[in-house]
Amino acid sequence: MSRKLIDGSFGIKTRAVHSGNEVDKETGAIRRPITMANSYALPYDPSDLNWSSSEGGIYTRNGGANQRYLEQKLTDLESGEDCVVLASGVSALSAVFFTFLKSGDHAVFSDNTYIAAYRLLHELLPSKYGIETSMVDTSRIDEVRSAIRPNTRLIHIETPANPTLKISDIKEIAEISKSIGSIFSVDNTFASPCNQRPLELGANLCVESLTKYINGHGDAMGGAVIGNSNLIKRIRQEAMVNQGATASPFNAWLIMRGSVTLPLRMRQHNESALEIAKFLESRKEVRFVDYPGLESHSGHEIAARQMQGFGGVMAFGLEASNDAHNRFVSFLRVITSAVSLGHDESLIVFLGENDERRDLYPEHFRKGFFRFSVGLEDAFDLIKDISQALDKTFPR
Repeated sequence: MSRKLIDGSFGIKTRAVHSGNEVDKETGAIRRPITMANSYALPYDPSDLNWSSSEGGIYTRNGGANQRYLEQKLTDLESGEDCVVLASGVSALSAVFFTFLKSGDHAVFSDNTYIAAYRLLHELLPSKYGIETSMVDTSRIDEVRSAIRPNTRLIHIETPANPTLKISDIKEIAEISKSIGSIFSVDNTFASPCNQRPLELGANLCVESLTKYINGHGDAMGGAVIGNSNLIKRIRQEAMVNQGATASPFNAWLIMRGSVTLPLRMRQHNESALEIAKFLESRKEVRFVDYPGLESHSGHEIAARQMQGFGGVMAFGLEASNDAHNRFVSFLRVITSAVSLGHDESLIVFLGENDERRDLYPEHFRKGFFRFSVGLEDAFDLIKDISQALDKTFPR
């Protein structure tokens, strides 16, 4: 199956299987091989080559074969024109900020984001490079508008947000960004292209931590930025080659393999998470549940409008002390206490009252809460596990 036969007219499950894959010309294998080389054969006279070029095979830091195959697949899945694959989700974020911001520029970003985005935009870029930033509640459109300055060059949001599941309106913010001529980037990691495609909603760039849902197996790291070809070309040339955060061939191959089942996995994550969120809402020991698929969620209407599914991550808190939250985790037998999300196994992490960003979270989060990534186990087994842990934490 040649990639040129697969385009946006095919369903996402078909594209997940076939995009980026072709018959290997040398062996006839119907799967792309792992090309572990870090260097490629040069032409007869290499003297006029640009050694920092990302075009063609020179050196794997400038782009390798497996990376290119994965970029083809992600371009199709996200409805983009081009994609650059990098070593991690954080390197993808860094690449966007490094490429499109310079001293004296201003960026607006979500107050609830992945910790590295917060650290880069709130602390490191302002202190090291004189970039001005405004951290706002991007779920409130009026706050986004109020934060705009004449030198605003980037608006960056995360929706659903990590770790609070706050929802921002991509279309509305895209209109604001377009009106001022800024770049608009959306971190889509919690949703994946199966549940949300920011480029179709007006974003210029979509950022994915491939480590999470797109790989899906907890065994590889990667990141990607997808968008129009001119913007991605700049990221590839300025950030990837010169910062060197290139994905390894093996990680790119693992993520390519994992991505084939993404639509099937996301359907299960979506279904199980909604069932479990409803169960948690029914338990008196549970102080709150924030999951965009629940009608009680403040961003439910926007999420229902811009998402095809609500994802596998939720936040919830107990009517209990920090110690009781940790005891609850110790009683779990199926769910694993670990960071990350989007794995085949369910993962839970407790964020207590000493979290450095506590004051940025909605009020009901500030007594401590769990970020819970629902895996692919049977939903009834997960509910049973949570139920027995609650019963032990709150004995009658």
